[in-house]
Amino acid sequence: MEFTDGGVTAAQGFKAASAAAGIKYKGRDDMAMICSEKPCSCAGTFTSNIVKAAPVKWDMQIARERGSARAIVCNSGIANACTGVMGLEMCRKTAAAAGKALGIPENEVLVASTGVIGMQLDMDRVSAGIEMMAPALEDGIDAGLRAARAVMTTDTKPKEAAVSFTVGGKKAVIGGMCKGSGMIHPNMCTMLCFITTDAAISRELLQKALSEDIVDTFNMVSVDGDTSTNDTVLLLANGLAGNEEISSEDEDYKAFKEALHAVNVDLCRKIAGDGEGATALFEVKIIGARTKEQAKILSKSVVTSNLVKTAICGHDANWGRILCAMGYAGVDFDPERVDLFFESAAGRIQIMEDGIASPYSEEEATRILSEPEVTALADIKMGSESATAWGCDLTKGYIAINADYRS
Repeated sequence: MEFTDGGVTAAQGFKAASAAAGIKYKGRDDMAMICSEKPCSCAGTFTSNIVKAAPVKWDMQIARERGSARAIVCNSGIANACTGVMGLEMCRKTAAAAGKALGIPENEVLVASTGVIGMQLDMDRVSAGIEMMAPALEDGIDAGLRAARAVMTTDTKPKEAAVSFTVGGKKAVIGGMCKGSGMIHPNMCTMLCFITTDAAISRELLQKALSEDIVDTFNMVSVDGDTSTNDTVLLLANGLAGNEEISSEDEDYKAFKEALHAVNVDLCRKIAGDGEGATALFEVKIIGARTKEQAKILSKSVVTSNLVKTAICGHDANWGRILCAMGYAGVDFDPERVDLFFESAAGRIQIMEDGIASPYSEEEATRILSEPEVTALADIKMGSESATAWGCDLTKGYIAINADYRS
C-alpha cells in the first residue's frame, strides 16, 4: 500500500465537477458533483446528533435500504438543516434534477449540504449548478481538487487523500475528500467526507469496514466539542479494479480495511489541523492502557480540554492540565504511574515520569511545541492497548470566525 496523488477521482471510473451556483458565496465554486461510470455499492455513517439535516435523512435511507448509488451532489454555504418538509423535498428535487442530467434514477443520487443551519436552499440555483456540472464531469486529479475546494466553508484548504493497494492480484485505489473546520467533535463532525474506490467488495462488507473504521478515525476528531447536524461519510465502490468481489473477511478484506484506514487517518489529521483559527494540529496518544475503550476515553478527554488547547496555542508545556483532563475522563488509572512526552518535528521530550515533573528544559519544550504538528503521548502502564485522538489548539481566531459566521 502506498499514498498516491488525488482524492475522489484517483480511483478508476470516478469523475467530478464543481460550479459557482451562488448558493451563499459569491465569486467561488459552491457546488460539487461526483459520479461513477457504473453503479456502486454504497455505505454511509452519519451524525449521532438527534437533530439531523434533511440530506442526512435522505442519504441514510439510500445507504441503508438500497445500498447502491452512483452520484453525489453537494452544496456549501447552506446546511439544509432544520428546514422541515421543505428541506426533504429539496433533497428529492436535487436528486431528481441530478438524475435527469446524468441519465440515472433519482434514488441513485446522494445529497449533502454544509453551511448555515435554518436557511432554505434556492432550487433554481441548485438546478443551475447541476446543469453546469453534469456535462463538465472529468476524471482528472484537478477535477477532484476543484470539487474538494467547492465544498469548503470556513476551511482554509481543501482536504484530499488517496492510496493504492493490491487486492486479489489487482491494483486498486481508495481516494477521498472531506471538509470540516468547525462544529467538529467525536461521534462524527460538520464534516462531510466522500470516499471512492474501484475495488469490488460486497455491500455488507463495505458497510462493515466503514462502520468499524469510523470508530478509530473520524470519531476521534474534535475541534470545538460541537457535534453537527450534517455529519456524513459516504463510501462508493464501483468494482472497476477487476478483482474478484471481496465477500468474506479474508486477506483481501484486511488489505481493503488497511487502505481505508490510511485514507481516513490522513483526512482526520487534515480536518483537525485546519480547525477554525488553529495554528497547530494537536495529536494525543494514550499507550499502555488496559482496554482500547479506556485509551479512547482518555485521549478524547485531553484533546477536547480547552485549558490544554490554549496551552498548546501558547507553546506551554503545562503538563498539569493534561493530567487533570485525564483525571476527570471517567476511567480509572494510577496517576502516579503516568509518563508523559511531547513530540514534534523538532524532537521529543519527557516532561513527566511516574506522575511527577521530569527535569526538562522549558526552552526545549517550547521549541518542540512551536511546530505546526504536536503530539502529547501518555503511557499509563496498565496494559498493551492504545488510541489516538486528533484536535487543534484554541486561539482568538476561533472566536472571531464563529462570532461573525452568519454575517
